[in-house]
Amino acid sequence: MIRKIVNIDEELCNGCGACATACHEHAIEMVDGKAHLIKDDFCDGFGDCLPECPAGAITITEREAAAYDEEAVKARQAAHAAKAPELMGVASAHGGPFDVGSAELESIPAAAGPFGVGGDSVSVDAAPQVHTHQGGCPGSRIRMLNQHADAQASASQAGVQAGAASEAGTFAPVNRLRNWPVQIKLAPTQAPYFDGANLLVAADCTAYAYARFHEDFIKNRVALIGCPKLDDVDYTEKLQEIIANNDIKSLTIVRMEVPCCGGLEYAAKTALQKSGKFIPWQCVTLSLEGEILD
Repeated sequence: MIRKIVNIDEELCNGCGACATACHEHAIEMVDGKAHLIKDDFCDGFGDCLPECPAGAITITEREAAAYDEEAVKARQAAHAAKAPELMGVASAHGGPFDVGSAELESIPAAAGPFGVGGDSVSVDAAPQVHTHQGGCPGSRIRMLNQHADAQASASQAGVQAGAASEAGTFAPVNRLRNWPVQIKLAPTQAPYFDGANLLVAADCTAYAYARFHEDFIKNRVALIGCPKLDDVDYTEKLQEIIANNDIKSLTIVRMEVPCCGGLEYAAKTALQKSGKFIPWQCVTLSLEGEILD
């Protein structure tokens, strides 16, 4: 059938995840840092995701597509509700955008059947629906994080071993920042501190989540920070210029586990590829509890 359906321009998508949050049917998932329409019959064509996209990557088009399957969507919403506590520690039926890999995308079960009346397929226009629920982004959801005493003791002991401890044996933080400004939007594309630098590109939230951020990540690096969801900009071009026009020795990306951080990782990796430079690079992901996941 010919009907209205979402179209996502992958080239324009900055990976912020706002569209996946806005989609009540969970028809959009973040896959390898990009938004993807999982299955045609999950999309009702209403376009709730359209005004949420800061990059203008989403449009509504008319094309041949499977009919909207209300029963399959209800099953998908129930599945998200069941796994939300495990993924985010919050009992919510609308978990927002989860960043998945291509293999997980392929494993999504087929829809049970076409949405219709008496078994006959109908268009979305012929059977309007009303949304009665709201989504929620895991990147902005309120959470109380319990910092355990043993974790704090471990951090203090690590500080002692690193030689950054006071006489009392407690961790004494030292400011390791080497450059200013640190915001990617404000940073110049050429500066003396970039010469021979090990470049750190970090999400804004990482320094708050990880107690030893200065010692373990900023030390001996030039730091740039940003948030693709808040800044509403694609960092790729500026980071590409910085890497291409300066003697950058290595690239370290530090991000949070939340999906919207996928945009920062994608921009930094794409910038390195487009710069034509071959330098060592790594991506470190932090949990909301301040643990290094990978």
